[in-house]
Amino acid sequence: MSMSPIDAELLRNAMESIADEMYIALMKSAYSTNIKERKDHSTALFDENGRVVVQGESMPLHLASMLGLVEVVLEKYGKTGVKDGDMFLSNDPYVGRGSHLPDVAMAAPIFKDGELVMFVCNIAHHADMGGMSPGSMAGGMTEIYQEGLRIPPIRLFEDNILKQDVMDMILLNVRVPEERLGDYNAQIASNQLGKRRCMTLIERWGKKKIRSGCDAIVAAVARRTRASIMDLPDGEYKFEDVVDDDGVSRENIKICVTITVKGEEIKFDFSGTDRQVEGNNNVTMAGLQASCLYCLKVLLDPDCPQNHGMLDPVTIEAPLGSVVNASFPAASAARAQTGQRIVDCILGALAAAYPEKIVAAGNGANTSAAFFGQSAAGKYYVYLETLGGGAGGRFYKDGTDGVQVHMTNTSNLPIEALETEYPLMIERYEFTENSGGAGKYRGGLGILREYRPIGHSTTFSGQGERFVNQPWGLFGGKSGGTGSFSTVSDNGAVSRLANKPSALRVGPENVIRVVTAGAGGFGDPLERSDVDLVEDRNSGKFTEEFLSKEYPQWKGLSD
Repeated sequence: MSMSPIDAELLRNAMESIADEMYIALMKSAYSTNIKERKDHSTALFDENGRVVVQGESMPLHLASMLGLVEVVLEKYGKTGVKDGDMFLSNDPYVGRGSHLPDVAMAAPIFKDGELVMFVCNIAHHADMGGMSPGSMAGGMTEIYQEGLRIPPIRLFEDNILKQDVMDMILLNVRVPEERLGDYNAQIASNQLGKRRCMTLIERWGKKKIRSGCDAIVAAVARRTRASIMDLPDGEYKFEDVVDDDGVSRENIKICVTITVKGEEIKFDFSGTDRQVEGNNNVTMAGLQASCLYCLKVLLDPDCPQNHGMLDPVTIEAPLGSVVNASFPAASAARAQTGQRIVDCILGALAAAYPEKIVAAGNGANTSAAFFGQSAAGKYYVYLETLGGGAGGRFYKDGTDGVQVHMTNTSNLPIEALETEYPLMIERYEFTENSGGAGKYRGGLGILREYRPIGHSTTFSGQGERFVNQPWGLFGGKSGGTGSFSTVSDNGAVSRLANKPSALRVGPENVIRVVTAGAGGFGDPLERSDVDLVEDRNSGKFTEEFLSKEYPQWKGLSD
């Protein structure tokens, strides 16, 4: 049964509204600040064959992880083995085709008259999955077994009844299980809501129209993606960049990409990229795929719906066992750091072809800070936060200050929410002075944030990137500032920490200072307008010394 373009668009919008409602329900029902405040979760609807049809408001890095779960469920059980009333979950990057253990995906099939019609799916980043370090994200982990509980694609519900022994096993292996349970229940509720809304949709449209509509929606995105690729000049585009280190034994880990555009097809080849690392910066194919698709979407057609059709004209090749296509049992908790660098490489490669759409390098990280301890009242907590930084300058505008960029797309947690729920106090929260690279359009500023444990000692772990290698500028723009972790004692002594510290004990007489990277500038600094330079100084974001050094024309303005 064919479907008219108008009906397909009506159905797509109806399905997107369901995915968005699922997203909001999960956010409003969750217990942890990482989900309810920072929105580190995503939702999607799939067809009966496991293709993504619509994705709700979400993080780009989550797309492939949800896709992996539904694909593996169908491979493992088959359409006949999936039953009405089932709900599956998984987090494993290898047997579940996820991207790292804290991202737990849940999928539920939807049946009508005994026939499989669709799946609803969500994914959420849990603040702890057990393992050797609180928060399950710290540096120093060298194999996936150290990172936390591995969950293969298994049933959590059967005949609409929770398999309590499975939930008990999961909760026994994580820190602060009552908070974890609240987040799992929010995911369950989100899927149950999605099922109800989809059943209403199926009742209205019928099974045949839903199936043909899903085909039409996916095909439309494939056509649209092919047409967008045609806008790129045919040719071969190359770039390379580095990840600072793996937190264990390797530094300046190289990522190379060669992008070949030919007609309406595009190929990403990561040959020449360094082998997988001992630390936990490794990316599996799911994360690599999500990074490539994100770049296509933002560069070629930002308004294009995101679904399986985007894969149709795309080829992705990467050596198995490389840092961008890691093989078991490589650790992958900090895969977002490398995912950000993959994006930087793709954008850098295409800068010559699309200068008006490419941004200079942003903070290029998923700077993570995790705290674990017991408050003075005796209550245990795990607090995980990832912080934004500068966004790169662009063809027509300055980079944004203090935001998440590219693959992460979460919020910076408000101080009020943090201090209400955790025995931590924020003593400083500000933009990092002079961290935006100079240019006709400057790079965005990084963030400085200081945490003090109140009435107890906390265990701090972190993951930092662009702490050594500066985010680059474009077309004459200068590099942005780097980030750092350090402790500051009450006597003023500052101690620089490793870029990826693990399980550091910090008492109430110290603060933990987190500084995130800024971003590169775009265009020749000599072309920056006088009005913008005066605003740079008056805003307090840049010092007199910085402006005099980076902008020769400033001296005449300041006299």
